[in-house]
Amino acid sequence: MASALVIGFGNPGRLDDGLGPALAAAVGRAGLEGVTVDSDYQLTVEDACALAGHEVVIFADADVGTPAPFYFERVAGEPAPLGFSSHSVSPRTVVGLAEALFDARPDCYLLGIRGYDFDEFGERLSDGARANLAAAAEFLIHRLRTGDFSEAPRGKAECRGQRAEGGSRRAECRGRRAQQQGRSRKNRSPIEDRRRLSLQVAEVPDRGNANSDLRPPTSEL
Repeated sequence: MASALVIGFGNPGRLDDGLGPALAAAVGRAGLEGVTVDSDYQLTVEDACALAGHEVVIFADADVGTPAPFYFERVAGEPAPLGFSSHSVSPRTVVGLAEALFDARPDCYLLGIRGYDFDEFGERLSDGARANLAAAAEFLIHRLRTGDFSEAPRGKAECRGQRAEGGSRRAECRGRRAQQQGRSRKNRSPIEDRRRLSLQVAEVPDRGNANSDLRPPTSEL
């Protein structure tokens, strides 16, 4: 498995802003081989050096605007803007610095987890944020184990449990429809079946010559 670095960033003292560090803690508890976990209040230029030692890097952060539960997208590097602060930089800037300073080009991704409460102080997550965190942690741990880092765009992400549940619901609906159709056929009388067949035959269009006469020819005198 490729060496991977998970960086969760955010302020755990600002409610759902702590989703990034909470995700990093969940990955750390999984004890995955070849996976390094780090967390901080914010990204810094020093993180560019850490990127240079790994093949895959995942940034995890809270997001106030994304559809629940999360998204997982590739991050491309960009040059550091003029006058940027060395104390707080974006994932794109960190990736760009790693390329410029260390010629490092790991595969980088951003895992944005939907949060809701950011306007108060407190080291707790809202109920919705906890649910989204659980889905994101399951998703990322599975990807780290399998090495599959295909993207999960905004509004499309779902955990394996949700997919299984959705498949069960669709199968249940198909089963109910088949059962209803079976009861309907069972309760129809033979006369109704003959009437249905007659209607279906009458509705079949003529696929030959539209001007052809389908009546049997009469004998010539």
